[in-house]
Amino acid sequence: MFWEALGSVLLGLALSWAILRRLADRLPPRRTVLVTGTLGALFGALVTHAALGPGFVLGTLLGAAAVSAVLLSLLIRPSARRLRRSAAA
Repeated sequence: MFWEALGSVLLGLALSWAILRRLADRLPPRRTVLVTGTLGALFGALVTHAALGPGFVLGTLLGAAAVSAVLLSLLIRPSARRLRRSAAA
């Protein structure tokens, strides 16, 4: 379980770093993104490990990556280029 937790934390950091490199202008501060990705991956690993049981390391890491990606996607703000519709129309 320790290696799964460590792997999920590193996976969460890698996903956070990747999204920061790609969408830095549409995200909150760097620290918030890194913490959200890391804790999301750790929580995802915990839930997936509880659901699958021991012995499914790859499945646990996939679950950690999925939860981390979902939480990181919730942090993305709309782009400034996006047109806003008026309420009167």
